[in-house]
Amino acid sequence: MQVNDMLLMLLESLIMFIFVLVGVAFLTLLERKILGYIQIRKGPNKAGYCGIIQPFSDAIKLFTKEQTFPMVSNYLPYYFSPIFSLFISLLVWSIMPFYFGMYNFELSLLFFLCCTSVGVYTVMIAGWSSNSMYALLGGLRAVAQTISYEVSLALILISFIILSGGYNMYNFNLYQELIWFMFVTFPLMICWFASMLAETNRTPFDFAEGESELVSGFNIEYSSGGFALIFMAEYASILFMSMLFVVLFLGGDFYSFFFILKLIMVSFMFIWIRGTLPRYRYDKLMYLAWKSFLPVSLNYLIFFSGMKTMMISFYI
Repeated sequence: MQVNDMLLMLLESLIMFIFVLVGVAFLTLLERKILGYIQIRKGPNKAGYCGIIQPFSDAIKLFTKEQTFPMVSNYLPYYFSPIFSLFISLLVWSIMPFYFGMYNFELSLLFFLCCTSVGVYTVMIAGWSSNSMYALLGGLRAVAQTISYEVSLALILISFIILSGGYNMYNFNLYQELIWFMFVTFPLMICWFASMLAETNRTPFDFAEGESELVSGFNIEYSSGGFALIFMAEYASILFMSMLFVVLFLGGDFYSFFFILKLIMVSFMFIWIRGTLPRYRYDKLMYLAWKSFLPVSLNYLIFFSGMKTMMISFYI
């Protein structure tokens, strides 16, 4: 019976990963269409009805192109870092609490923090193992940026853990039945959203892939399947961060149709910001993390912990 349960769990995980990858494919199509209309053009509209087959033709093109390996690269880390990057981006989806018998982590938010921390290493190794100065520079900037914004992400998350009294994501659904956390903690929501953009290396914080000055950054030496895996990992992270944003601030009702609509709305915000804002200056990026977001998240953490202590002492 235990073996059957494990096989069923593996099958369910595989189905979930396939659906996430299909979601990633159509998110790229959505992005190209929205950016097209922002720039007063059509976007993909030839492959299939309204370009609906375009993501799959892009995937076939990328994975059938010739794979090149730099002669002076450190081969094994260079080859495996995109694979691990996609694996971590998909693995973190397993903290979603499902009704149909998958995982229900009691420590799911800690698992999320671990996965985001490990994700830094894949970018760092991808930049270092290519043995290119452009790739190394992009990797270093990505690591510094991710570590900086992980601090504010972790502190904001700890504030909500104190509020909800546990690490399980399902608690947020129960605590937001009457009022969403968005209305209670609006400044934290703004900090979290900006930190999400920095964590996923999106505009205006896309310093890891600053094409104009870094020639595509840490993934410059990757082609064909390696580049496709890095690309898919980034968009899977965007979808997951959008889902987590909805869980934390917008009600978090996992099993309603409105949950999907809210997730699409947050993903649309990622794309809208890319089409609207220019890239931030690097020193301003660091000032924003350490001089703005860190004090705000620390103050809220102290406030919530004091409020929770008062509530506990009042009920005792």
